[in-house]
Amino acid sequence: MSLRHLLLIILMMAVPVSAHSEEAALPSMSVDEILEHVEKIYTASRFSASFIQASTIKAMEITDSASGKLYVQYPGKMRWEYLKPESQIIVTDGVQLWMYRPEDNQVMLGQASTFFGEGKGAGFLSDIRLLRKDFDITLEDIRFGDYYNLKLVPLEKNWDIAYVHLLVSRTTFHIAQVFTYNAYDDVTRIEIVNPQFNESFEDAFFTFKIPKGVDLLRLDDAP
Repeated sequence: MSLRHLLLIILMMAVPVSAHSEEAALPSMSVDEILEHVEKIYTASRFSASFIQASTIKAMEITDSASGKLYVQYPGKMRWEYLKPESQIIVTDGVQLWMYRPEDNQVMLGQASTFFGEGKGAGFLSDIRLLRKDFDITLEDIRFGDYYNLKLVPLEKNWDIAYVHLLVSRTTFHIAQVFTYNAYDDVTRIEIVNPQFNESFEDAFFTFKIPKGVDLLRLDDAP
């Protein structure tokens, strides 16, 4: 065997070993350790991000997509500005919730807990402590690239949420995607794009002044 052939064999054998060593070198963390990093980020600052949302009804094989901007202030305050396919604003100050649809000339007013409570609508993004409070959390073996895959199962069963998957960056510990499944296996996926932390928002940014002349629809027991 020539020296050249011997070197080629050595190089070919070294490639998978190198890849395996790199994989093994990635830090192995427990659920508690991952959550501690996530909580430190999301309870210490306000953030904004773009979002891409896709909701699929499994039985009908229908998927609706939307996108826009998200603004969050801990604890409990969120503002979702949908830009596509049509304009819509969802705002909560942690107590009340406003949904404004300019095309329908309509504002819906309700309680924030009805729409974002118990993890619905990715409401835990505004109070990340709710993850430990409301869910049993496990670290899934199935990998999604450079993300930890956390599975969240509600401690109290409900039809709206059967389980949730969170994809958390292995390097920054930012929440990159949220998959929410209901009892019928319908799924809503929210991808959080380019989050900007340590933002500055006025408190009024998380309330909504109802425009004159719009129809007001009160939901649940909203005052």
